[in-house]
Amino acid sequence: MLLDDIHEPADLRNLSQAELIQLAAEIRAFIVETVTTTGGHLGSNLGAVELTLAVHRVFDSPKDVILWDTGHQTYTHKLVTGRKTGFATLRQPGGLSGYPSRAESPHDWIENSHASTALSYAHGFATAFERTGEQDRRVVTVLGDGSLTGGMAYEALNNLGHAGSPVIIVLNDNGRSYAPTVSKLSSGLTQLRLNPSYVHVRQSVRHVLRRIPGFGGLAYSGVHGLTSALREILTPHRFFEALGIRYAGPIDGHDIAGMEHAFANAREWDGPILVHVLTQKGRGYAPAEEDEVQRLHDFKVRPSTSAPADSVAPVSYTDAFTRSILEIAARRPDVLAITAAMPGPTGLLPLQAGYPDQFLDVGIAEQHAVTAAAGMAMAGIRPVVAVYSTFFSRAFDQANLDVGLHDLPVVFVLDRAGITGDDGPSHHGVLDLSLALSIPGMTVFTPSSAQEVSLMLEQALELPGPSTIRFPKTPARQAAEGAVGEGLHGRLVRRGDGSVCILGVGKLLEAAEEAAGKLAAEGIDATVWDVRVVSPPDQAMLADAAGHGLVVTVEDGIHVGGAGSFLVDAMRQLPELGHPLPPVRIIGVPRAYIPQGKPDQILADLGLDGQGIAASVVEALNTEKDRLRLS
Repeated sequence: MLLDDIHEPADLRNLSQAELIQLAAEIRAFIVETVTTTGGHLGSNLGAVELTLAVHRVFDSPKDVILWDTGHQTYTHKLVTGRKTGFATLRQPGGLSGYPSRAESPHDWIENSHASTALSYAHGFATAFERTGEQDRRVVTVLGDGSLTGGMAYEALNNLGHAGSPVIIVLNDNGRSYAPTVSKLSSGLTQLRLNPSYVHVRQSVRHVLRRIPGFGGLAYSGVHGLTSALREILTPHRFFEALGIRYAGPIDGHDIAGMEHAFANAREWDGPILVHVLTQKGRGYAPAEEDEVQRLHDFKVRPSTSAPADSVAPVSYTDAFTRSILEIAARRPDVLAITAAMPGPTGLLPLQAGYPDQFLDVGIAEQHAVTAAAGMAMAGIRPVVAVYSTFFSRAFDQANLDVGLHDLPVVFVLDRAGITGDDGPSHHGVLDLSLALSIPGMTVFTPSSAQEVSLMLEQALELPGPSTIRFPKTPARQAAEGAVGEGLHGRLVRRGDGSVCILGVGKLLEAAEEAAGKLAAEGIDATVWDVRVVSPPDQAMLADAAGHGLVVTVEDGIHVGGAGSFLVDAMRQLPELGHPLPPVRIIGVPRAYIPQGKPDQILADLGLDGQGIAASVVEALNTEKDRLRLS
């Protein structure tokens, strides 16, 4: 296999075009075999094979800085930069990351798993190279999978054009974002416009014409007007060139030779230039090509189980949200759901299909989604913004000042909250509790079961101000009949003897109950509360907890400024407390970037499973006994 002999980008430059075609086929087969075993992003990578080969044959990585946006399209890049043997561990604990990783290779400059950021990095690199005199280094950004729908990308385009930064932008257009019309005439003109010789001659002719006595200005205007008119007709360049960025394309993103020619000429341009490349997402793999919705954007490996093949899969929190929003939409035309390029993962595809007028996908533009929701709320609509927890942080300013400051009834539904697993540190949703709780007037719901989701969504849509409902990616707990709360109150799950009270937040209620069982075996009878609503906190729950000898809070969010510290601070302010606050132990995710792994194992390693919580309780009780003995 040719792929076995590729260890660095330089190995690609000795291959013929026929060998490159063979290598592309081998890479596709390898990616399909790997991803269908380990899970990961499939469609995007199958579409970017030839493009990646062309980029690495023209540019000299890592001397030339190649930035990928988004980072999930980099599997071929990883293969040709010497990481083939690591693909057996793709997205596994301690294994190869599903995104670029600075720890893995000098060819990975940014760990870019969130979209629309690479152009800003590129501006920074180009500015630094200009300051340090490194004129022989090129900066290349490969934008794909809707990255150009994010507002930050346009901010960077504006600055790149204004500065004239020599950045090559490769727009990997796979039909899932920006997609202008393709024509052979346009492609032919593109090759002419890219050619450095043509550019040099055109500038020389213009210079000569300007100097013709009496007729220079008219002659120059005539030639300039003719070429401008042709370009207006033949190429979709107007937007980019209005920003000062030269446009070339579109060209075939599976024609390696054609892309090499375009990239080589773009390399010689002395300012920012965008090369528009058309690719087919999921190319070469029939199941992906036939998937009209996502082109098998990602592939999920089902966990091994001994359950019968025809058994019903456990309901997820996302499923519960889907069912609830559909039921609500059927009777409330004022409810409108908004998402940022995530209608499938956030469970909104059925709503889009059944109630298209009550659904809006804004692309990768979380900031816009939130402020648009604020405007809708001002005009009488009840917006529900559904995004991943990790992406909520991108729109915090808007949630705080555009929604919170105006006390608007916008509901944020944050999926993938807490420890998520194999996508690694960029996708763990551990900040949302801390962020939401810092917004004045924000009601924060934390369902502990699938059955709580519908109750909380209904409640949130009746509130006069903003609210957040956060839940994890993992299967939802199924509550027994009657084992749910109501309103904005906590729910007493287990009554102990007053020695310990455990306040379980959301998903970790189950671990809190498990811990109580283990403690009972050691003679410690713990009280357990399902917090349900962190803000505003249930005063009766807080008063009950404060009457115990030890209070323990558990959450799958960062413990700094999270639910635990919020509840303890509220407990200190209880007007009827009448005695010092008992000892407190706040258990949550540490202030660290947590590597990829299986969620349950990560939580266990962090002491956030039943065993770990029980151990923390015993340690805290022993510490308090020692303190009392020494005092």
